Amino acid sequence: MDAKVRPPLLVLAGPTAVGKSALAIALARRIGAEIVSCDSAQVYRGLDIGSAKVRPREQQGVPHHLIDVVDPDQRFTVADYQAQALAAIESIHRRGRLPLLVGGTGLWLRAVVRDYAFPAEDQDAPLRRQIAEAAGQYGWEAIRRALRMVDPESYQKISAGDRRRLARALEVWWNTGQPMVRNAGPSPYRVSYWVVFRPVAELHRRIAQRTEAMLTEGLVEEVEDLLRRGVAPRAQSLSAIGYREAVDWCFGRLTLGELERLIRRHSEQLAKRQMTWFRGEDDVHWLDLAAWGEERALDTLVKAAQGLVGQSVRTPG
Repeated sequence: MDAKVRPPLLVLAGPTAVGKSALAIALARRIGAEIVSCDSAQVYRGLDIGSAKVRPREQQGVPHHLIDVVDPDQRFTVADYQAQALAAIESIHRRGRLPLLVGGTGLWLRAVVRDYAFPAEDQDAPLRRQIAEAAGQYGWEAIRRALRMVDPESYQKISAGDRRRLARALEVWWNTGQPMVRNAGPSPYRVSYWVVFRPVAELHRRIAQRTEAMLTEGLVEEVEDLLRRGVAPRAQSLSAIGYREAVDWCFGRLTLGELERLIRRHSEQLAKRQMTWFRGEDDVHWLDLAAWGEERALDTLVKAAQGLVGQSVRTPG
């Protein structure tokens, strides 16, 4: 499709705790956009506090899509996300509005922006069991080390807590002798892709503040409620940072002090991986929120939206 006739898509990405959600809502209100969330924890119903989910009262009338779309005991793959996000974006375009894709889950963003074609997940059950048994005996870090030897790209891109994808990548290599391949096609959109960031020390302070706030607001109680409702401790939803540590606390494997320290440390590590991912993306624009300030960054993003749609974008008043 010719780039001039492709529908527009504005992307706002960045690491955890950088301030994407508030900025995205302010931007959407300025330009009349609808937000398509790209967060691998916020898709789950009941994962509210630990995912820093934007509550309806905080959305300020801005439509949000791909939040609360699956139960916490269900699997939800990147291919599932891609299909639902593409449908949401199409419906937004039909309404004559601009879709604003917001989040920090890099592979999910790329799946939408680059129109990835994912291979079918025909599981080899015996091999999957062997991987799970090896992980039970030697630990998932041993599985990651094995993956690093045969598929270093997947090792770098798959988080340590995403056990399903770690196993899937190793399964693909053992079955085919080749690394897991995701086929990217040309983007179906005219994309303006922006990554917001802050200096590391400032981001770490924000992560510490968010972690403390989550625990104060009742993260542990949220996880206890999910477990009481029958969600398995090893469910995909509870592998998200904050949740997997809280599960360990619930089973007596961590003290409260260790719980907070681990959530902070793992969130900092996640932010580092996210920034590494975004640096590898093509045609990305960068905004330092500490240097620019949020108002100036917002003005810049409004102008980007104007250029993307090729017409004036409304502003308040």
